[in-house]
Amino acid sequence: MANEKILKVKKEIVSEIVNKTKESSSVVLFEYHGLTVGELTELRKKLRVIDAELKVYKNTLTRLALDSLNINLDEHLMGPKAVVFGKDAIAPIKVLSDYARLHKALEIKAGYVDGTVVNATELSKLALIPSREALLTMLAGGLIGVVKNLSVALDLYSKELESK
Repeated sequence: MANEKILKVKKEIVSEIVNKTKESSSVVLFEYHGLTVGELTELRKKLRVIDAELKVYKNTLTRLALDSLNINLDEHLMGPKAVVFGKDAIAPIKVLSDYARLHKALEIKAGYVDGTVVNATELSKLALIPSREALLTMLAGGLIGVVKNLSVALDLYSKELESK
């Protein structure tokens, strides 16, 4: 029979995974086998900047936690996997995708983004979405064009009224 202390630690880990998953907008599973400790540390630092966290858990504990939340990623929980928990839905996926391009050993497998289970193909599509700041800049640029056109039209209208 398993030691009581070991069971308690495992329950705490499962509880930690459940809490982190509930608090996160995105949870991404990836294979890290082949990355050096230095490369994983570098990736952790990049993720920390965007308020995301990289953790490595036993697959059985991860499976138990996700099953308790009715999230089915069982087919992806074989072999060494790491998990990234992110407050932002897209930013962690972008960081992982960029890092995977530079380090072929990193392979994104699947994720759970805003309440939906997504596969690697969908995650790669999400990684192409511009950042929040870039989208806001595009919106502002579009709005400035509308305001500029309106001001030109009003100026022309006022000059037409003055000439009458």
